[in-house]
Amino acid sequence: MTTTEFNNNLVGMKPILQRFAMSLTSDRDDALDLVQDTYLKAITYKDKFADYTNLKAWVFTIMKNTFINNYRRGVKENTIVDGTQDLYYLNKPHDKGYISPESKYSESEIEKAIDSLEDEFRIPFRMHIAGFKYKEIADELGLKIGTVKSRIFFTRQKLMLILKDYVK
Repeated sequence: MTTTEFNNNLVGMKPILQRFAMSLTSDRDDALDLVQDTYLKAITYKDKFADYTNLKAWVFTIMKNTFINNYRRGVKENTIVDGTQDLYYLNKPHDKGYISPESKYSESEIEKAIDSLEDEFRIPFRMHIAGFKYKEIADELGLKIGTVKSRIFFTRQKLMLILKDYVK
């Protein structure tokens, strides 16, 4: 097969290659990129194509393998390998270190709302958001664990009413 015949046959497959790429990627832009990558590889490795074999099957195989390789590369790029002994990087909070003005405003409004509550609700709730377990709060305040759970529940309900403008 001459280079001209090869290129003409390749260009003639464009509609079916685009449909196949769409079935693989489910995104128009990614499909067009995949078709382009397939064309590039097919032209680059034209010498690997054996004459009088199925060009369409060869090109579809290139496309499928390109898609799989791109997918695997994407998964590897998004994988975090944590070699520390205690998995420090995986357990580290993903805080950007930047507090936007909106979040600072929201935080102060939430703090005001919590401070406006009665002590019997505010104290167990503050302990809970500080990381204390229900049992620890109950022991510290001399309450039953059920009472602590219900007070935290009712505190959440009250805060949702006070901060109803923040509920989406």
